Amino acid sequence: MKILLLEDELMLNESICEYLESDGHKVESFVDGLEAFEAIKTNSYDLLILDINVPGIDGLSFLEELHLLKIYVSVIYISALVDIEDISRAYNLGCHDYLKKPFHLKELALRINRVKLEKERPRVHLRISKNYSYDQEHSLLLFNDEPQVLTKKQSQMIDLLARNRGMVVDFEQFQTYVWSEQLVDNATIRAEINRLKKNLKEDFVINVRGMGYMIDKP
Repeated sequence: MKILLLEDELMLNESICEYLESDGHKVESFVDGLEAFEAIKTNSYDLLILDINVPGIDGLSFLEELHLLKIYVSVIYISALVDIEDISRAYNLGCHDYLKKPFHLKELALRINRVKLEKERPRVHLRISKNYSYDQEHSLLLFNDEPQVLTKKQSQMIDLLARNRGMVVDFEQFQTYVWSEQLVDNATIRAEINRLKKNLKEDFVINVRGMGYMIDKP
């Protein structure tokens, strides 16, 4: 796999690079978030391994900025942070895994291998309710395998919710992903969600009061 590593502890950075390259991966490493961010805008990677407390731009903001550019790559966070709010934010941003420091390099390799196996697995439709599924490859909501007609914003909302099944998608994420640079308030987002739900034959979009919306894993 081609991996971008963002880790500002030089010894750990070098150790990870050496270990993963001996395991057959190609690693490009950075100690500064801004430098890594510039690299990902012009290069493609199979996986990002990100520390959180790094110079330039922290690892969590790094992923938020990538989403603004519509760049989505599998992410494993490696961090000494143990605060549940930081961990929750990481998973809400869509990270694949969160590895707390200190860790054994073999454990990191095992987590990476799991990502690799998932990427190699044939793509299937995400099941999101009894009769609804989501085709990630073609960004289509299906009802009993039949494509459903949605507006562009509704399609983007379903895409965001489906790819984050089991996790709450907050209003800020909807704002960033669906409306991009256009500023809208929470009431506008709620109204669009309500229009979406009226178009659905099953009520699988859950309102998490005071937080946002989610789709449970069936």
